[in-house]
Amino acid sequence: MAVLALLTIALLAGSSVALPNRIVGGEETSIDKYPSIVSLEFFSIWTGSWGQSCAANILTSHHIVTAAHCMAASVSNRRIRAGSSHRNTGGVVVLLTSNINHPTYGQNGYDGDIAVSRLAQPLVYSPVIQQGTIVAQGSLIPDNLPVVHAGWGAISQGGPASSVLRDVTIYTINNALCTARYLTLPRPLVVTPNMICAGILDVGGKDACQGDSGGPLYYGDILVGVVSWGHGCANETYPGVSAAVSSYTNWIVSVAV
Repeated sequence: MAVLALLTIALLAGSSVALPNRIVGGEETSIDKYPSIVSLEFFSIWTGSWGQSCAANILTSHHIVTAAHCMAASVSNRRIRAGSSHRNTGGVVVLLTSNINHPTYGQNGYDGDIAVSRLAQPLVYSPVIQQGTIVAQGSLIPDNLPVVHAGWGAISQGGPASSVLRDVTIYTINNALCTARYLTLPRPLVVTPNMICAGILDVGGKDACQGDSGGPLYYGDILVGVVSWGHGCANETYPGVSAAVSSYTNWIVSVAV
């Protein structure tokens, strides 16, 4: 019960349906609309400076959830910036003290690409810094559900990052169909049931991109996915892929203490 008091979990109604990047093809938005997103910054020994490299999501005043691949370097080279709409400026900066990757990460492609990190100091909640709400364990995300990415990542494949937070609405794509698509690549990539594919299928043009990894895939104000990987950005054939939070909710709760 103590853990549940720290971490709000959305119990979504329905028998089998879960209910209630600089981003490509999106629009500028503001942090007050997405107060649970934070920028994840990396210290470069080459430049001697900090810069935004991923995003993350506030779980509790002491914890964030992000992509495991965003935490490849030591936590001493990672910090977050909360409460700012702008990349690399404003808001509140907090260092990390520890990180736990999901134990399955690295065993089967990008399966298990999710991590929980602890902050060196607790966040002080405000209108622009808020605890997020995550989907309940085992919730099923239906196909063709409107979902939202937000972040400071590239505005196009290989393009520049955004200086301002952006968001974009896309739609969830059938997992089996997404799996079949990725198997057609010359070097096939693995889509598992622990992933959510989303985009504008056979149209493209909207997606998360480089720099959006670790950030949110929202249904309403509920975190259902964590940006993980894809074949390029906004590709019409190969949708973007996020870690499905509902596969990991119990684990997240167990380590966010």
